Amino acid sequence: MARPRFIPDNFTLCLIAVMVAASVLPVRDQVAVVFGWITNLAIALLFFMHGAKLSREAIWAGATHWRLHLVVFSCTFIMFPLLGLALKPVLAPMMGHELYLGMLFLCALPATVQSAIAFTSLARGNVAAAVCSAATSSLLGIFVTPLLVMLLLGADAGSGDTLGAIGQITVQLLLPFIAGQIARRWIGSWVEQNKTWLKNVDQGSILLVVYGAFSAAVVEGLWHSIPLLQLGGLVVACCILLAVVLLLVEMLARRMGFSIEDRITILFAGSKKSLATGVPMAQVLFVGGSMGAMILPLMVFHQIQLMVCAVLAERYARRPEAPEAAVEST
Repeated sequence: MARPRFIPDNFTLCLIAVMVAASVLPVRDQVAVVFGWITNLAIALLFFMHGAKLSREAIWAGATHWRLHLVVFSCTFIMFPLLGLALKPVLAPMMGHELYLGMLFLCALPATVQSAIAFTSLARGNVAAAVCSAATSSLLGIFVTPLLVMLLLGADAGSGDTLGAIGQITVQLLLPFIAGQIARRWIGSWVEQNKTWLKNVDQGSILLVVYGAFSAAVVEGLWHSIPLLQLGGLVVACCILLAVVLLLVEMLARRMGFSIEDRITILFAGSKKSLATGVPMAQVLFVGGSMGAMILPLMVFHQIQLMVCAVLAERYARRPEAPEAAVEST
């Protein structure tokens, strides 16, 4: 029997279950410290596997398309933050100050890797360029995101030790990624054969971080400080932000004269924000109960972007093939 459309995917259901579990049974004290070490190891494994899965040949194949990459990076690290600030009069009253700060953190994050590539492939876009843009965006985010967080959040950014945060993120995310790239020479074929199973490593790491984050937030009184009405406002705010971004990215790519394949790549690589990178970064940049409110907008936005982009990808995939492509396939 086909899965009803109104039922979310399994990972989203797991995220909801983890949030509920952390709200009822949060980890505390020494247990929280041990849980934090386990989470850090899981994150290191997550980025090691990212490095092992990513083909250097595919990256170099798309690396020469510099105009496309410049547009994607501009959308990710310039347009998103500016929109977050410009829409403050609309967004902040809907969700409250604490969740609005989480929305600004969302705007500072790099693009997704797996889903951007998957949707580009499904929509018959420029997959090689999508691989290059998405991967480079994640690596740039290690250095750019902490700086943007400091600029966007100001006094609310936390400790303010931006260089220390970059160093910590580099050790926790970049070094395992580089190690994975090096190890790809020996384990690359095994990784390719076990992609489906290794997806559980990605999702399991995120679930661990979310459980720890919401545990700390619940202990600090998260659900007492965020009314249900603000949570509803958060959903509406994420829809507004994504709609504006998709419209502007499409208009910009079309105005610059990109082909339909490149416009598809720009749309999916330039409009998405990474949960897999954002949650570990939040663990470094924010402490205590503030982290739960910081990642909540990201979790909501992530699910909305997946649902909307899935519809867009299917629509693009149904377009007629170009005449030359049709000739080649006969």
